[in-house]
Amino acid sequence: MGLLGAHVPTAGGLANAPTNAAAIGCEAFQLFVKNPNRWAAAALTEADVARFRAAHREHGSRSAVAHASYLVNLAATNPETLAKSRAALADELRRCDALGVRGLVLHPGAHGGAGTQKGLDAVARSLDAVLAQTPGDAAVWLENTAGQGTVLGRTPQELGAILARCDHRARIGVCLDTCHAFAAGYPIHEVAGLAAWLEEVDVQVGLERLGCFHLNDAQCALGSRRDRHANIGAGKMGTEVFVRLLRDARFTATPMLLETPRGEDKLGHARDLARLRALVNRDAVPMAELTP
Repeated sequence: MGLLGAHVPTAGGLANAPTNAAAIGCEAFQLFVKNPNRWAAAALTEADVARFRAAHREHGSRSAVAHASYLVNLAATNPETLAKSRAALADELRRCDALGVRGLVLHPGAHGGAGTQKGLDAVARSLDAVLAQTPGDAAVWLENTAGQGTVLGRTPQELGAILARCDHRARIGVCLDTCHAFAAGYPIHEVAGLAAWLEEVDVQVGLERLGCFHLNDAQCALGSRRDRHANIGAGKMGTEVFVRLLRDARFTATPMLLETPRGEDKLGHARDLARLRALVNRDAVPMAELTP
């Protein structure tokens, strides 16, 4: 089974993330290494880093993943926004390296009307510029998107096109979001649809570049192009797509992270983790025989 976990809060300090993850039974976790809605952030201190690393060791989660700021747009046509985006991404990669976080999930960006090909070119140029100035170990994991508006990365072909245009490919991978794929029009809730989507990812990008999954149900219909996450089993996708992914032997060491609603009681992730484990641990059924 993949490494189950969730995006966890960092209120009170980054070192609280591993503690919060352990409290709900995460084997892996995702966090923001700075405020995702602000360009600037106070520098990490040696004490910040030491506390985070100590908490991570203490609680024993096997993998920590970061999610980049929502402000970053590597395809921005406004020069000021583009410069800020590149600087912010470089800063977050340095923070990941300091903290020992292995991957930084990034939405590729939006072309804003410039056109898909120009947008893909711009993202690749930005990635090369950022990676050239941050020679660390942390990788950028491009996330597939729902395809709303002019957002890039809806298809594996677009993710692969960005990768093909980059010189610094060694530190670029992908994050696969189930809600986004479903909203983008991929019927991954069906056995054949999931297999076809993963095959497309393998051909266009290479599954060896897979950094993590985001396991999210979808509030909106197949092909809606709307990025609206739902709790596991409470949306339009059913539950078996998640069982299939968690049972897939190719992904036993892959972080599989929830970004589902936490709810008013903040226990949504704990409930979703428990539900997924219960589904996976029921009497073994051959994957091909599971129904959506």
